[in-house]
Amino acid sequence: MGLVQTINFSDFSSHKLLRFDFKYLNYQTNKKNVTNFIKVKDCITSYFKGFAFKSENFKDDGNVYVLKGDLFNDDFSINFDKIQYLDDIFFNTHNKFKLNQNDIVVSLVGSIGKMVIIDDNYNMLLNQNNISLQVNNKLFYNKFFAYILRYEINDLVNNIYNNSGYSFLSIDDLFNLQIPNINLTTQKKAIKQIEPIEQEIQNLKSQKKEHLEIINDVFSEEFKIDLEEIKKLDHTKQFSLKLHCISLKNDLLRTSFKWHKLEKIQSYMYKNINCIQKLSQYILNTNNGWSPQSNDIDDGTPILGQEHILKNGKISLEASKFTQITKNNIENFYVKQNDFFVSRGNTLDLVALAGVVKSEVDKDIIYPDLYIKIDFDNSIYKEYMAYIFNSFIGRIYFKHVAKGKNQTMVKVSSKELNDFYLPIPTKEIQQQIVDKIKTKIDTQKEIDIQIEQKQKQIGKIIEDCIKGKS
Repeated sequence: MGLVQTINFSDFSSHKLLRFDFKYLNYQTNKKNVTNFIKVKDCITSYFKGFAFKSENFKDDGNVYVLKGDLFNDDFSINFDKIQYLDDIFFNTHNKFKLNQNDIVVSLVGSIGKMVIIDDNYNMLLNQNNISLQVNNKLFYNKFFAYILRYEINDLVNNIYNNSGYSFLSIDDLFNLQIPNINLTTQKKAIKQIEPIEQEIQNLKSQKKEHLEIINDVFSEEFKIDLEEIKKLDHTKQFSLKLHCISLKNDLLRTSFKWHKLEKIQSYMYKNINCIQKLSQYILNTNNGWSPQSNDIDDGTPILGQEHILKNGKISLEASKFTQITKNNIENFYVKQNDFFVSRGNTLDLVALAGVVKSEVDKDIIYPDLYIKIDFDNSIYKEYMAYIFNSFIGRIYFKHVAKGKNQTMVKVSSKELNDFYLPIPTKEIQQQIVDKIKTKIDTQKEIDIQIEQKQKQIGKIIEDCIKGKS
């Protein structure tokens, strides 16, 4: 026997999208049973949404930033390692999107509910798909509000959004969220309990390294390459070059500064390595992918994108684009387990990023024309090759040889792949290096588990406040 619920017109007529599905109304009805709450819209003094920046608004460096959802850390801080810079003049003409100290920024699209608390008066503008809130400090401490709002958003997303296919949080749903009306004394007590746990989390995070940093460290140690010296050479603005050096590894007699700086850097990197080989000796075949017209509706054959080649040398199979178009030889463009792919086009830093399909592929998935599939001979351990492509060894080479007038989209071809000089030791040593990288990455996973346990402790404190147990 099914569940029956009587719905009054007043239950959904105030919602801008007129949502009247059972799960949503049932969720809202349960929230109405809370006796002491305040809506988010009544907790804030002001708000604004972000701006849709274009690629021409960005620059390579500077003191003006743009805040995007992928910069949000779990502890409400900003990941400045991935920050993008804006033109100063553009900043001055778009001041209404400027973030101010104590703003709470909420991601509305993508990582729904991720937040940042602005703890300094940065020259920073807010990107689209995010909203900035100024909290009424007579009602809530900023940090407590951020924790409890995240708790309520996660509850909404887990119970309603994930089950209904919603990929964004509407402002109306955000503002209508019911926040427990907890007095400032209880909030202050909870914050005092949370702060030492936050410090323990920070201590654990200080021990962590990004996967790419681990990969670089292992190659640096294995081949005795001084990374600091490489950075200095990479920042060199001029050097002397003898005429007879122009033809070195240079069949097209390229005379550009960028090309010959690469030769200088590689000469330093490889001076003590006795296994430097040209990649063309090991490539059996290359094949570009296929990109039919697609959309983000989950209907048809999935197509991978640039974002699915990960820096850790793996290929993610969680496609976000789909197509219903087919062709006679479409099976040639299906992804298979153990395939090796390289990004043919991307930014200077990400072009020729490589990955191996480690997961079983239980459905047809297309790889796009911005991928190059490479088949190697049996002397190559594919995971080793993916790691070295993504390490400083590959990054330095490909950013110097990639071609394109627009630096936000450069490309490499099979020629640049074939001309890549790199360390290729025996297959046994390749596997030893891969195992060493994996062992170090596994150590990081243990730290992640400890951090997750600490975060659950904070979640329990917030939950106890909501239930009136503190």
